[in-house]
Parts: sequence; structure tokens; C-alpha cells
Amino acid sequence: MVYRNVKAMAGSVTFALLTAVLTFLLFLALISPANAVPSYARQTGQECIACHVSFPELTPYGRYFKLTGYTIGKVAISSEGMNYVPLAVMAQASVTNTRHNNTTDPDTGDTVPVNQRNNGFVFCCASVFLASKVNDYIGGFIQWSYDNLATTADGSLGGHSSIDNTDLRIAGKYSGAGAAEPDLIYGATLHNNPTAQDVWNSTPAFGFPYTTSPLASTPAAATLIDGGLAQQVAGLGGYLFWKKALYGEVSFYRTADRAFSILRQGQDIHTDGGVAALKGYNPYWRFAYNQDWGPNSIMVGTYGMVADRYPSNFDTSTPTDRFRDIAIDAQYQYITDPDTFTAQVTYIDEKQSYKASFPVTTETGAGIGAGPTPANPTDKLHTFKAKATYYRDRKYGGTLAYFSTTGSADSGLYGMDPNGNALKPDSRGYIAELDYLPIQNIRLMFQYTAYNKFNGASINYDGNGRNARDNNTAFFNVWVAF
Repeated sequence: MVYRNVKAMAGSVTFALLTAVLTFLLFLALISPANAVPSYARQTGQECIACHVSFPELTPYGRYFKLTGYTIGKVAISSEGMNYVPLAVMAQASVTNTRHNNTTDPDTGDTVPVNQRNNGFVFCCASVFLASKVNDYIGGFIQWSYDNLATTADGSLGGHSSIDNTDLRIAGKYSGAGAAEPDLIYGATLHNNPTAQDVWNSTPAFGFPYTTSPLASTPAAATLIDGGLAQQVAGLGGYLFWKKALYGEVSFYRTADRAFSILRQGQDIHTDGGVAALKGYNPYWRFAYNQDWGPNSIMVGTYGMVADRYPSNFDTSTPTDRFRDIAIDAQYQYITDPDTFTAQVTYIDEKQSYKASFPVTTETGAGIGAGPTPANPTDKLHTFKAKATYYRDRKYGGTLAYFSTTGSADSGLYGMDPNGNALKPDSRGYIAELDYLPIQNIRLMFQYTAYNKFNGASINYDGNGRNARDNNTAFFNVWVAF
């Protein structure tokens, strides 16, 4: 099926792919390996592959670098002057093909496109990173991103910039007498996306897929910890890593307002439902067992959080809905020269308690502001993700992944099927990806996402005849960082 779909789209995207190749050749002409080095590589004097299997997936050394507060290497400015520029830039351009790009507007009956720029070669986004150590104990990164394909309030596409994942740290080490390596790493972190502070790529913020189409249709339901609070909260936590084996962290999240407003700068705070508003400080935990031996490393762990969220970010005088997420995860890596194999798996169980929204919806038929309108007082949502990646010479890569979201049937949240039954949020499918890195700072990627269930059904999930596989997506992406 994948081969036939790709073959069918080949003619329609030939010009776009040729444009992509020409753009790539231009990048090669303008950027040489000598100067295409992100700021942490300039700081440490090491190549990017020391920390990354392929950005953003971390190696054991990359995890050590992050846990020690990004403090290995030189400071940007010393008494001797400027040692390196603590800035990095990342940009992407892509082509997206949606398998069946037409659907029916339920209000007008007109045929409308699902992907407004199907088969078009588009610049989608760019980021600037301020990433550096401050001294031997303090370091971090701040990411600011511009999205040329951001969706405006009326549904059209328009450029928009805002803060992205950010992580600032204070860290220290304790070593016993004669120890070759630290027995204990300890630290504190301030960040704006739950799990962005994590060092294993089995958690949501930096989990696979690392890059996805900004134009493709995606399932409507996701657990709160899986991006639902990204760049909307301030998280402050502390962590311990004992003998590179036992990791523990406790963090607390609050609304990123007042003194923390910089952590959600650029987000839509002027629209009801544009951002999340949390009550008080909401706990997050992370515990993991890690073991490194030879070229191998393995981790098994758990993470989760409890969040009390106001249905409307415009009204914090109401009761709150509670989201309880508990997850288990694991990761394995085999890293040699030339072969690299990595695998991650995670399962998230979420209980949604609509203590605020359900009574109001039952009484009035509407939610609180732009908040949810559940038909049930409690719901469940489950996420499962698994992937395996192989790289040869850190240049040629391939990944296979499976994803699944399942949950309670709720007509108030997910609607009704044509037979009048409450829909479930169920979606599942597969991702196949091929990567080529001619140099470490440029990645060419082809990714195919295939759905066998989408927003609760395989066939006619929207009541207008659209099937899950109609959202199958072929995605070609050029990624550059320097």
C-alpha cells in the first residue's frame, strides 16, 4: 500500500522534489562542515554525534552533558575574550502529500482541501537557540521559533513566532575518593514543557517522530502530558543521578504567567482556550534505572503528573478538571562505529476527572467558556508508542514505529457516529522513515505515516465519508542546523 501511494504521488510532486534537491544543493554550497557546528559543539570542541545519534536523540554522553547542566567545555565569553558564538540556527523546508486531500464542509456541503498546500514545497519553520554554559554550575538553552505555517483564528495559514522548548539548569557533582567519574549528579531545572527536561527519548517532548509534517491531519486526542502543556507552563524541579544507574526527579508545574510569562511568550493568551491555566503547583515525577556497558545502554522507568486545569483560562474562579497521567517507558541503545541501533517504547495511562466541566455541561449543554463539554464525569485515555531505528555510519538511517491512542467513548468530547453511538478517540497507525545525512548538520528525510484508525473509526470517521487511510501522509523534509 505504501509503495502504491508513493508511486501515485510521484508525478504530482516531481517539480517540488526537484526544487527540494536544488535547495539542498544550495545549502551544501553555502554551508561547509567547518562552520556548520551548533553552539554546544563549539562549546565542547566535539562533533554533534558525540551527544546525538541523530538530533534530538541523545547518546549516553549527551545525557551526561544535559544532566550536568550543559556545562562541559568553555564559556562563551572569558577574560581572554569571545571563545565561541553561543547561538545556533535550525531551519526546515518540506513537501507534504495527503493521500486523499478533499473533504466535505459539514456546514456548506462544499468540497474543501484538507491540506492547503498539498504537494507544495514550503518553508515551514526556523529556530534560534541561545545555548551555552554560564559557568561550571549553570547552563541551558532557550529556543525561539518562527512557524510560517501557523494556523490563525480563521483557519488560514500565517507566520507566527514564539518561545519553544527551553531548559535552564543548575547542576553539581559529588565524587568519592579516587572515583574516576562522579558518584552523584544533582541539579535543578526550570523549563516550559513537561518531559523537555528528560534525558531519554522515550518521553513525549523529544520522542519520535522528531519531525512531522506541519500540514498533515493528526488525531484529535492526546494525553495532557503529551504536548498538552507545551510552552504554556513553568516547571521547576530537582533531580539526582546516582552512579549513572538510578535517576529520580520531582518537578512542579504552574501557569507560566507573571514572573514566568517569558516561558510562554508568543502563545495565544488572548483567546479563551488558547493556552492552559493550572491551579497552584502540579506535581510531576520521574524515576528510572539505567545501565551502560560497552556499546550498550538500557533504561526502564516511569514518569507522570497530576494536573488541576481550569476549563477556561479566562476564568480561574471556577473548580478545576483533574488529569492524572502515569507512564512506563524503556529505551535500548547499541552505539558503535559504524552501526547504531536504538529503540524506545512508552505507555501513558490518563484518567480525566471532569469535576468542573461535567456538571456545567449537564446543566446547560455547554462547557465553561471554551472548555471541554464531556458527556461522562470521568474518561480514560491511553497512548502507546514504540519505534526502532538503525543508522549506518551515522549517515544512512531507517526507522519503523507504531502508535496507538485508545480511550472512553464520549459523545460530548468526540461526537457521534452515523448510527448515533458515542465515538471513541481511538487512532492507530505506523510510521516508516528514511534519513540521509550528507554532513552532520543536514538531514534529508522521507517519512510515511499510515493510519488504520483515525478519531474513532476506520471508515467514515467524520460522517462525511472520510476514511482513516485518507489521512495517510508522505512527507519529504530538509533539516539544516548550524
